Amino acid sequence: MATFDLPKTTAAMAGVPLVDLAGVCKVYHKQDNLDLVVLEDVSLTIREGEIVGLLGRSGSGKSTLLRIIAGLIRPSSGSVHWRGQPVSGPSEGVAMVFQSFALFPWLTVLENVEVGLEAIGVPAVERRRRALEAIDLIGLDGFESAYPKELSGGMRQRVGFARALVVHPRLMLMDEPFSALDVLTAETLRTDLIDLWMEGRLPIKSILMVTHNIEEAVLMCDRLLIFSSNPGQVASEVRIDLDHPRSRADPAFRQLVDEIYGRMTQRAPAEKMEKRVSEGLPGTGIGMALPHLSTNVLAGLMEALAARPYDGRADLPDLAATLQMEADEIFPMVETLQLLRFAEMADGDVQLTELGRHFVNSDVDARKRLFAEHLLAYVPLAALIRRVLDERSSHLAPFTRFSEELEDFMSEDRAEETMRAIISWGRYAELFGYDEQAKQFNLENPT
Repeated sequence: MATFDLPKTTAAMAGVPLVDLAGVCKVYHKQDNLDLVVLEDVSLTIREGEIVGLLGRSGSGKSTLLRIIAGLIRPSSGSVHWRGQPVSGPSEGVAMVFQSFALFPWLTVLENVEVGLEAIGVPAVERRRRALEAIDLIGLDGFESAYPKELSGGMRQRVGFARALVVHPRLMLMDEPFSALDVLTAETLRTDLIDLWMEGRLPIKSILMVTHNIEEAVLMCDRLLIFSSNPGQVASEVRIDLDHPRSRADPAFRQLVDEIYGRMTQRAPAEKMEKRVSEGLPGTGIGMALPHLSTNVLAGLMEALAARPYDGRADLPDLAATLQMEADEIFPMVETLQLLRFAEMADGDVQLTELGRHFVNSDVDARKRLFAEHLLAYVPLAALIRRVLDERSSHLAPFTRFSEELEDFMSEDRAEETMRAIISWGRYAELFGYDEQAKQFNLENPT
């Protein structure tokens, strides 16, 4: 682990456990449907003197885990301990920074920062002193009387950091705090935060942050916990043995990024997947969640892979950088191509299959036919919809016939996204039509 010049109070306590989770599960019970398992058997420890990152795809339960640690929601099973004591409610000594700035628009910067102190009964004079210190520390001195609408996104997020720091928490939880910011603003704020941490000026002992940005995680964290999905679990742990400040151009930095991409693209062993399919577990068969991606985007990615300099094979970090995408954006695209057998992933690389190359080199009609064949062969929901339409004399089926079945395996929002994806792909492949007004599938334009 990287060495820190921690403040004496923190250095003396370095390594002391703040949070211990053992076998934590979170299940949402859905009326008339199967239970939705968000987290399963999660165990981890957060110690003083470290920045830990939770890295994974959207929907892997990272934000839910953060709220369990904060004591805002309770796990369905397992144990959560804060400084050795069971957590039964909001944890004293924990503060959170959210993705959306979550400021009160009718309050000034100073008043927004004071809110947390007022809630815990800090006297007005002490409240003002600590709020001014936090505002100065985070680089907003001079903006105390400004309202949120007068601030840029980066400045509003600095207010969010000041509001979290002013209560002097032992642990600061950050839920994708830079994702709503533009690239340059996010980089500046990340750098400032790390500088303050390294200088020992932050009144906190540890940071636990949720992110889907791999480079951000390697830039900031001492340890990464990589989450898998359906349900959310700690799939692996990576320690970052790089000194601060870290450079993206450092070969060791690039190697770590490549390693993490590789870990996040590892497929489950074939026998394990076959068992999941046979048992009808979430994420397999009809219960497979699909990202709502345009076929134009998928075709464009295949064309980019087929062209120079890649010639059919690309390193995922390089491809993401070229396309100016984060991991959370490019993974669903590449995984969809893999699902359709147009591409393969291994060790952080993506490679077009022969059928993927054939798609790229085909005209529009041939592309549609090939896409239709693969959609029926490899996406069970598409095959189900077409079979139901073929079997019914009316060749009609309502949206709810399939969406309600999906909700046995996933949340309502995820089911909606999956249905929108299959409608778009089915239309492109001319497997079936869809009447949005009637909310009904049909065979008006079948192949």
